[in-house]
Amino acid sequence: MACDTGLTPIKESKKSTADSDQLNGEVKTMSSTMVRRMMPEFKMDAFDSKTGHFKSVSDKDYKGKWTVVCFYPADFTFVCPTEIAAMNAKYDDFQKLNTEILAVSVDSKFSHKRFVETEPLLKGLKLTIGADKTMETARAFGVLDEEGGTAMRGRFLFNPDGICVAQEVQADSVGRNVNEFLRQVEAWQYATKTGDVCPAGWRPGKKTLPVSTDAEKMAGHVGDYVTLEEILS
Repeated sequence: MACDTGLTPIKESKKSTADSDQLNGEVKTMSSTMVRRMMPEFKMDAFDSKTGHFKSVSDKDYKGKWTVVCFYPADFTFVCPTEIAAMNAKYDDFQKLNTEILAVSVDSKFSHKRFVETEPLLKGLKLTIGADKTMETARAFGVLDEEGGTAMRGRFLFNPDGICVAQEVQADSVGRNVNEFLRQVEAWQYATKTGDVCPAGWRPGKKTLPVSTDAEKMAGHVGDYVTLEEILS
């Protein structure tokens, strides 16, 4: 079923652009979504706010873990520190869910250090911030603004198999909601563990849909299992 929680990663085509041109007469671009794709390989310098030291991070550091990779446009901007501070405020909640967080922008590790040290909202920051100076990581995740030379607001959740199960990408002027993303992590972990699927707005303690046992009976009768009032409560 389309609602199954067992995920098979989408495999990238091995054909070259030249082959594609010859076969189709035009260049075919890959889907812009990261969902159901494997975490791209990357390696970059980073600033570890918790220790105050520089380090190197790579995709291999997050193998076997629930992981949030959160891109933001730039240090010393306006919406960005509010988002980083909000993620940091929920850091312990993510840790309780065994979920790692990596923030990333195209700024240098030195810029990250100075940003954390001077912005009042970032006092007590615990996050690691990747320095994607080459812009290759943002490009691999599909969030690089090639003209502007910055990353868009892209946030990705990967399961322990390294498959992206959720993403959110938006333009610069509006910040993202960390509480909603934390809810998504809880829902994805529950669905992965139980085989049930989670209706809109699901939170721990609310009803799920047991498609793993009652899929045929439920088809066309979801309203017999959960009401709109329960969904919106």
